Amino acid sequence: MIKEAIAKVVSGHDLDEPEMVVVMNEVMGGEATSAQIAAFITALRLKGETVAEVTGAARVMREKATPVTPFSAAELAAGQVLVDTCGTGGDFSGTFNVSTTTAFVVAAAGLPVAKHGNRS
Repeated sequence: MIKEAIAKVVSGHDLDEPEMVVVMNEVMGGEATSAQIAAFITALRLKGETVAEVTGAARVMREKATPVTPFSAAELAAGQVLVDTCGTGGDFSGTFNVSTTTAFVVAAAGLPVAKHGNRS
C-alpha cells in the first residue's frame, strides 16, 4: 500500500483516514523500507497534510505505543509523580543534550524519570 500511497500523494491527492491507517501500519510494522518512508513523508509534507491523514497516523502510533505505568493506583493517589523528559540529543545539529543531563539531575534528587527518544 505504501507504493500506491506515495503515487497518490505525489500526484497531489489526499489520503483518507483508513488509507493512512494502512500505510502507517506498514511503516510501524517494519514492512516499508527507509527509502519508501522518506519518499512518503516528503511527498506528504510537500502536498500538505490533511486532518484525516494526521488523525490516521496518530491513531496507529497511539495503538502501537508502549504504555508506561510505573505506579499503582494507590501510589498515584498518594501523589507519586514521574518526570518525563525527551529531547535534544539526536538532532545531529551539535546542540547540547540537555534532556539527558536533566534526567540525571532529577534522578539524583530522588525523583523517578522516564527518559525516552523518538529513534529506535
